[in-house]
Amino acid sequence: MTDKTSTVTETFDRAEFDHFRQFLQDACGIALGDNKQYLVSNRIRRILEEHRLSAFSDLVRVLKQNGNRRLRDQVIDAMTTNETFWFRDTYPFEHLRNKLLPELMSGERRNDGPVRIWSAACSSGQEPYSISMMVEEFKRQRMGALARPVQIVATDLSSIVMDQARRGEYDRLSVVRGLSPEFRDRYFDSPQDNIWRVKPMIRDRIEFKAWNLLDPYSGLGRFDVIFCRNVLIYFDVDLKRRILLKLHGALKPGGILFLGSSEGLAGIGDKFEMQRGDPGIFYKAI
Repeated sequence: MTDKTSTVTETFDRAEFDHFRQFLQDACGIALGDNKQYLVSNRIRRILEEHRLSAFSDLVRVLKQNGNRRLRDQVIDAMTTNETFWFRDTYPFEHLRNKLLPELMSGERRNDGPVRIWSAACSSGQEPYSISMMVEEFKRQRMGALARPVQIVATDLSSIVMDQARRGEYDRLSVVRGLSPEFRDRYFDSPQDNIWRVKPMIRDRIEFKAWNLLDPYSGLGRFDVIFCRNVLIYFDVDLKRRILLKLHGALKPGGILFLGSSEGLAGIGDKFEMQRGDPGIFYKAI
């Protein structure tokens, strides 16, 4: 096999890198720094080999032509795949089960139709499945009854990871990251060929859609709760603000937004009221 990595390095000039950065920013909002050439080269090496592209300049050329959707999705997936695991940071999921769901199911709220929850930028599905498990735990506490049905919409830019998430199948390494043995045994079917599958009762309340956070949200409807965690850190300040404004518009009055532990409101504090949990912080739409 020819050594394509050296070819990529030799032809990876500044103009091509700038074209690639512009493609990525236009496609998904991620702004690459000036010193990320090595990161790009490392992540797209396998894609070059698979598509028989001998140099990075060939990849840039094909992306600019915008005619190969599979290649485009593979590149975006390679550059946006982030670490994910079950019940990340714990507190948003516990707050959902212990505080938000009881409030959304009680009193006059019983007649408000289904509770709608959006897991944005959900990657390979651990977050929406974690949310659904918390709904099921709440249901168990209430002797198997829900005053309102719960609908979970899970989206990600990458159609590749969306297909993986939709299957709900995880290998041994993936299934143990943040998932207790109790929940694994309760909400996953017994492994076959070292693969655990999410049980239908957890999977069936989730609708998976490939969706770009840069696109309009009108097709998604409005939500009682939005999880948009650990994705805004990859955007510049202006784009963060624009996305947060769109998320605000997608929430019902008084709806709750969960961000990542290192993320904030990017200057739109007049749209949300910050609330402190025990522990953690979340935001209520004004």
